[in-house]
Order: sequence, then structure tokens, then C-alpha cells
Amino acid sequence: MALRCYRLFLTQNQSVLRPLDRGQGELLLITRPAVGNETKCHYSVGPRLITPIEEARRFMTDCFLAVGTPKEHAEIVSENLFEADYRGHYSHGMNRLEMYIRDIQHNSSDAKAVPCILKETAATALVDGKNGLGAVVGERCMALAIKKAKEVGIGFVVARGSNHFGIAGKYAMQAIDEGLLGMSFSNTSPFMTPTRAKTATLGTNPLSLGAPATKGDSFVLDMATTAVAVGKIELARRKQEPIPEGWALNDQGMPETNPTIAYKSAKLMPLGGTEVNSGYKGYGLGMLVEIFSGILSGSAYGPHIRKWGQADKLANLGHAFMAIDPSAFEPGFEDRLSDLLNYARNLEPADPAKPVLAHGDKERQHMEKVKKDGGFRYVENQHSTNDKLAKELKVKPMESKTVNLPADDD
Repeated sequence: MALRCYRLFLTQNQSVLRPLDRGQGELLLITRPAVGNETKCHYSVGPRLITPIEEARRFMTDCFLAVGTPKEHAEIVSENLFEADYRGHYSHGMNRLEMYIRDIQHNSSDAKAVPCILKETAATALVDGKNGLGAVVGERCMALAIKKAKEVGIGFVVARGSNHFGIAGKYAMQAIDEGLLGMSFSNTSPFMTPTRAKTATLGTNPLSLGAPATKGDSFVLDMATTAVAVGKIELARRKQEPIPEGWALNDQGMPETNPTIAYKSAKLMPLGGTEVNSGYKGYGLGMLVEIFSGILSGSAYGPHIRKWGQADKLANLGHAFMAIDPSAFEPGFEDRLSDLLNYARNLEPADPAKPVLAHGDKERQHMEKVKKDGGFRYVENQHSTNDKLAKELKVKPMESKTVNLPADDD
């Protein structure tokens, strides 16, 4: 008889058995790590629940349409969430769907709002997002920055009055598609506890840089300025998995590995962690993003942004977008970038099983895996959340299929 597939965590303080997904598989082997480390069990090929690629996109779009979102806006936001999952950033894809739907239902964001330009020069613009969907504001702002870059070599656009805009890399890639360099920044609800502080003051404040290379290659950096994005904590809660020490703090300001406690305390460490490990650099990067996104645009900023999940106050988030035309500078940009990326990839790895990657390679690998699998491997909790949402909104439930595949190590 087939066994349910479980994942075993062995740490210094606990041994916890967690169900992996809806699939079933044979538990083969468990290995105990060195004290304080975490390991995963090894299990056989077995039935896995797969959501077809287009079905995931269809379900998200239907949910937005069901709450009165215009078709164009619904497709823009759904594509943003879809792209996150497709690239392996499950914290910012389907995981964000219910949050966006609730914001629309509670009038915390206006799904019909159209951003407008408040101030403009040949190379710059200040945009009012009109409390619209962040992905719509972001797509329009980067399109404007791209237009300016093509005309004068560079475009820099900042926005206020916006909401969560999804993965920052989506906008950088929007510029890459036009042969340009792209950068994007956003402030968020307070999560980062600055170096030497006990109070969350800055957001996860993500930033992204995208640059085109030859033959369709590219560099895509997409990162939070905290040790990890808050969505990673949420995913750990969904999976009922402990988080690594160094991601978050509890209410007493001490490192926390329980994702539920970490999420409730809402205190993430800056990139780098403690002061002795250069956490002040992540703190500084968070300030950089805040200056570009919040201070420059006139949006809410730092501790003045509403708390995560707060519905009685508008987010009024700030974003910044930059597009640069490499042809305005020394010719051969794409060739030189390709040379650098390939040099890094060809370096001898410290672990032969783990080749050196360039930023964006891991995401491309995940995209290939999704195509090979025939869809997405969402966790059990995500499926149950979607089922409830579909019933509430009276939309067709998201359909998935069972496929024999190896265990997912993501």
C-alpha cells in the first residue's frame, strides 16, 4: 500500500514530520544531519498534484474579474503573479492572490483606478497611482520610463498612491524586452528591524536590475533588502516548516525559527543579519530603496506605511522605475555582459554538484522544470485556500491533475 509522502525535519531541538502535498509516495530513507542543521527525507517517484500552466493563469484572472476588476487590469495583475510562480518565486505568485482580492473587496485598493502623471520632464515623471493595483501602476510607469529612455537615453519615473506591485524583477524584464537596462524599487509595510534596533521601521524594500546580453541571455537581479522576503515566511507557514535562524526576530528581539511566531512579530533582519555580519549594509540598501520610492515620490514611507494586513488605512506605497538605453553609451554592451556572465558560469565550483550561476539562471531552470512537469506544484494549503476562494467568488475551481514525478526539492 502506498504511503502518504512526508518531509522530516531534524534539528537540534525538534524532529517534526510534515505532510508534503496531496500526492502519495514511498518514504525511502532518512538521514540525520550534524546537530543544528536541517535535512529532508528522500522519497520515490510518485503521484504529484500539478496545476497546468494556463489553468493557473485562468483561475487568477477569473478571481479578479469576479470582484469587478476591468479585464485589462485583471490580466496585468494575473500575469505578474503568474510570472512569479513560473520563475520559482512562489511567495509572490498565487500566494498573493487572496490578499489582492481582499484589498479590492475592502476598498483598500481600487481595481479600476488609472494612474496619472502629475509632473514630467523629458527624462523624468512623477505619477499618482490613484490607489490602483500595484502591478497596473508598475506596468504603466515602466512603460513610461522605457518610452523616455528610447527618446533621450534614460527614463526615471516614481509613483505614489500605489499598492503591492508583485515581483520587482517583472519590471526590469519589461525593459530587457525592449533592449534596455531596467531597474525597479518599492517600499513596503514595515518589517525590517534596523541594525541595533528592536522596532521594525523599514519594509522588505525590494529592488531589481535587469540587463540584456546576447542571444536572449540576460542578467536579472531581484532581491529584498531584508534577509528574506516576508512571503518566504508565509510559505514556511503554509508548509508547516521551520525557517532558518537569521531570517527573523521574535517580540523580544531574538532570532526566531518558528514561522508563525516570526510572522506575528513582523520583524525581519536586514540583509546580512547581525551587525557583526554586516547587516548594516542591508539596512543601508533598505534606506536607498526608501529614498527612491518613498521620499522622492511623496508616498508614505518607513514607519508611516500601514502595517502588513491592515485594512483601515490605504497603503500609499511608493515605487521607482528606471530604464537606460545602452546605445547611449559605449557600443558592445551586450557582448561585454555576455562575456562576464559566461566567465562567472564557467568558474570551477566549490561543489562540483552545484555549478556557478548568474542571476536569472535559477529562475530559467525553474521555468524549464515547470514546462517539463506540465505545470505548477502548489502546496496542499494553497489548493485548499484556492478552493475556498473559488466557492466564495463563484468561479470555476482551479483544476489540477495527478502526475508521477520525483519529489520537489524547491
